Amino acid sequence: MESTFTKNERKFFTPVPGAPQGASRNEKSAGRYIVKKLWIGAGRCCFRWIFIESLAFFRKNQYNKTNFESSHRQPGGLIMASKINKGEILAKFFDDGEYTALFADGAVSAACGYAAGQQAYAVYQNGEAVTVKDVEKNIKVLEMAAQTGCPVVTFYNSVGAKLAEGLDVLTANAKLNAQIAKVSGVIPQVAVVLGVCGGTSALSAANADVCIMAEGAELFFTAPFTSAAKGDKVADAGSAAAAAKAGVASIVAADAAEAAEKAAHIVGLLPANNLTGPAIFEFEQPTAALAAGAEPAKAAAAVVDKDSTVELYAGFGKSVYTAFATVGGNAVGVVATGKNLCHNCVAKIARFVRLCDAFSVPVVTVVDTEGFVPSVSDDIAGGIREAARLAATYADATTAKVTVLAGKAVGPVYTALAAADLRIAVTGCVVSALEPSAAVSVLYKDEIDASDNIIAATNAKAAAYTAEVCSAANAVACGAADMVCDAANVRSSVVAALELLSTKRAARLPKKHGNMAL
Repeated sequence: MESTFTKNERKFFTPVPGAPQGASRNEKSAGRYIVKKLWIGAGRCCFRWIFIESLAFFRKNQYNKTNFESSHRQPGGLIMASKINKGEILAKFFDDGEYTALFADGAVSAACGYAAGQQAYAVYQNGEAVTVKDVEKNIKVLEMAAQTGCPVVTFYNSVGAKLAEGLDVLTANAKLNAQIAKVSGVIPQVAVVLGVCGGTSALSAANADVCIMAEGAELFFTAPFTSAAKGDKVADAGSAAAAAKAGVASIVAADAAEAAEKAAHIVGLLPANNLTGPAIFEFEQPTAALAAGAEPAKAAAAVVDKDSTVELYAGFGKSVYTAFATVGGNAVGVVATGKNLCHNCVAKIARFVRLCDAFSVPVVTVVDTEGFVPSVSDDIAGGIREAARLAATYADATTAKVTVLAGKAVGPVYTALAAADLRIAVTGCVVSALEPSAAVSVLYKDEIDASDNIIAATNAKAAAYTAEVCSAANAVACGAADMVCDAANVRSSVVAALELLSTKRAARLPKKHGNMAL
């Protein structure tokens, strides 16, 4: 009988030991072939199983290694949610560590109690994947907070949504975002990022009134390791420092415990809701008077109560100082300008003033600046748009506004920042429609051109113009300011102005909303 196997297959066919006597060579060879094939198939399956298990083991260890590295602030690594003790964090946030737990525990839990003497709700993520039920808890807390007029503080630390729930969890997150927007301006919302906060959670955290981050936390849309794999590797991507630089993180705390304490302090400073007033605090007088040309932080410190400031957005728009503080024991928002205002500085002021106005926190603005950055590049980067937004924000705000014209306030920057209820001109300030040297070069052009020394003539005319036209006294006479004081009395003048405005009431024209440049 002729063989049915090829030449290459035949070399493997040898009689199978123990084959029945009388079996043909082909039958013996076929049996051997089948056994051989079974062994090869089994070997391949074993190899595949070993390879898959080895790969999983490698990935697991690499994942853990990268997580360890990211916890030590190595940029660009794979990120895992941090394991933080919920009890310790909530004890730091709530007064005396006392609170009442709400709902059943899960990836998200909730509690209520008092923080800095203010009744508040807390939502806490424990690092696990978030389900639809977890998102619904968050929505329920926001609804309850709006009904009872209490702030909500959300502690973020999650690996993201549970993918097994598919589009249901996506829809739930969209409802959460809608609820956050619905109660915005009704109750204060504070985000505290303790661990990983990515994707939709990052969107929610950035939408809060104040976003606080612990130094070891992560906040991003695109995971740093994913971005790095595509060639877009940025140092400290996703870190608290990066979020502060981008103007997302309002405050950066050293660790989770400090972040919880700062959140409680913010809750205590802000009113419980948009219909109540802020608390009144004990205070001490500032130790130094306002000095001409002072740095923004020092200028603000000369006006507010001693050691009462809580700076916001310190890592963003650094030529401007924004902070919550107290003046005479009453909570205020204070803005102090630096030499030049870039588009980031302007956006920072507008964001802060908008927050203060939402909860009727008075705004004190100390102006001493050369003006908006004279740069076409900054204009293209958004300088004009942000300046328009700033001017509209001040003009639209109905909270009490006091502007201190402490130094230079020339042209558009005066228009934007002096839209206040009361404007205090400090002796020695310069208030002008145009830089004095430029103004005299137009007004006295013929006289200057006829002089022997054009530069000296220009300077002389500018000095005289500044003293006569741009002075504090003339600003009051022309209606550009409402009162004059010297530097030593700025603090008392601000206290008196805020006292006068404490009963301010304002009504808006009927409309859906304005359309300022955003």
